[in-house]
Amino acid sequence: MFVRHKLRRRLGKYLAGVAAMALVTGVATAPAQAETTEAADDSKVLRIATDGFIDSFNPFTSFYLLPTNSFRYMYENLVNNSAEDAQVTEGLATEWDTDSAGKVWTYKMRPDMKWSDDEPLTSKDVAWTYNQMMEKDELSVANGGLVENFDKVETPDDQTVVITLKKPQSNNPGQEIPVVPEHVWSKIDKPGVFKNDKKSVGSGPFQLESYEANKSVTLKANPNFWRGAPKIDEIQYRYYTNSDAQVQAIRSGEVDFITGLTPEQFKAIEGADNVETNVGNGRRFQGISINPGVADAKNNEFGTGNKALKDKKVRQAIRAGIDVDTLRKQVMQDYAQPATSFIPSVYEKWALPADNPVVSGFDVDKAKKLLDEAGWKEGSDGIREKDGKKLELRFLTDSDATVEQNTAKFLEPWMKDIGIKLKNEASDVDTVSERTTKGDYDMYYSGWSINPDPDYQLGINTCDSRPDADGNGGTSQDGYCNKEFDKLYKAQHTELDEKKRVDLVHQALAQHYEDTPSVTLWYPNQLEAYRSDRFTGFTKQPTDGGIIANQVGYWGYSSVEPAKADDASGQGGGMGAGGWIGIAVAAIVVIGGGGFLLNRRKKSEDRE
Repeated sequence: MFVRHKLRRRLGKYLAGVAAMALVTGVATAPAQAETTEAADDSKVLRIATDGFIDSFNPFTSFYLLPTNSFRYMYENLVNNSAEDAQVTEGLATEWDTDSAGKVWTYKMRPDMKWSDDEPLTSKDVAWTYNQMMEKDELSVANGGLVENFDKVETPDDQTVVITLKKPQSNNPGQEIPVVPEHVWSKIDKPGVFKNDKKSVGSGPFQLESYEANKSVTLKANPNFWRGAPKIDEIQYRYYTNSDAQVQAIRSGEVDFITGLTPEQFKAIEGADNVETNVGNGRRFQGISINPGVADAKNNEFGTGNKALKDKKVRQAIRAGIDVDTLRKQVMQDYAQPATSFIPSVYEKWALPADNPVVSGFDVDKAKKLLDEAGWKEGSDGIREKDGKKLELRFLTDSDATVEQNTAKFLEPWMKDIGIKLKNEASDVDTVSERTTKGDYDMYYSGWSINPDPDYQLGINTCDSRPDADGNGGTSQDGYCNKEFDKLYKAQHTELDEKKRVDLVHQALAQHYEDTPSVTLWYPNQLEAYRSDRFTGFTKQPTDGGIIANQVGYWGYSSVEPAKADDASGQGGGMGAGGWIGIAVAAIVVIGGGGFLLNRRKKSEDRE
């Protein structure tokens, strides 16, 4: 299933909308405010605007953005990723090493840790979590790919975990798997359908207290968190009908933090009283997924994709016919970084270099030549024809997403210039998700959030990762399949020499670029804002020009504290990470001459 793992926003239908003009003029209108219960000490409740979709808070099964981000605050991993640069750092484990073959990983956990309910947290909880995912299909939905290479997990004592792999692997296997308490989850009759939507027991800085669908999510501080209890009492997500209503809410002080702003919203809110803004270099890519002839892992084709798109030259022509630089400047107002592959430039080591020979730019003549070579000849009306059929394609977009609609407006005339008739089919995201799952599309606007190690995202572009028309099976980014790409993926997965692995990753990304099952448009900046009169101490990842929300870790909100009275000047309290960053950076581990980064687990949302 494709879109279900994208970071797609799904809007509630329970509140009235707000006129967009109020955003531009600053005229106060009544925003759609979520119904919620205030905490006793409101000064220590961080209120975050959201419209994120939630299926459950089950870390074994959910891959949507809001639950996935919540898991990072609710459950500690065996190893985490630093705030400074997202490199591997300590989590439940304080140290680890691997044998020379890269097959046996040994972790030492800190002693005397406790779950939020005061029960002891030991290596047995780690092994139980991993074994459940290894043994039960219903508990491998969200992160099963991360344990596929596990042969066995052993616990010689309460502070030691030994993971023996089937084959060597370069990335640290202790990453991105939320460890749950055995004493709680072992008593659940049907853990695969358990919602886990109130009073969770975990090890992270915050625990789920309550959830009201389309109204609010409340997380309470965990006093047993091993890094120390947070300085705020609660995180409270409040639902709003649309993004303009969210902007009005932060203007009026009804919420304290907002992310995912459009360029127009961001510019409109800059300079607002007591509102501090942040332009973060994010870990997300956005682009256009092209139906290459989707099929399941056994090559059984399905869907209604235009057969013309099975030809690589047609897909390459689409890329050559898009003026991405103009699109980025006009649609994103330059709040996005130029893109090459699906690995964002924030991960400079892994991203496909812009000077790679395979990377090409806007070239109408090249696009026309490619279509000529593919046998599509220009008709009397300028639209190309072949075997009596016009080259007409459908472009699926979210009707509520301004960026997607503006992109479609530019694409239509550009495609016509090279002889393709493009029809924008705008609908709600549920419909887009359903149609793309079934392969009922030619092109659609897509996006994913990527974690620091490229292994996961490369893996979901392999032939074996393709699901069927009902979404059963693996997770595919674009329905892509190329056996040569698969070989490169497997080679980088087991390569322990980091320099050699980087080269293999670049080769794989170049292969994907050449085959063009998608066109990466840009790496959008994450535009966010917070109330500097109420809170300070937000931590960015990376700390130099990074993001606050949607991190690979729990740094963004865990270091937050109430602002002092003299901080309420609109200048904000800065982005100080304090001792949190120091702890994160100090434990970076280097193995075999290279740092091992985080592998990407399934995501919502574009999972993220």
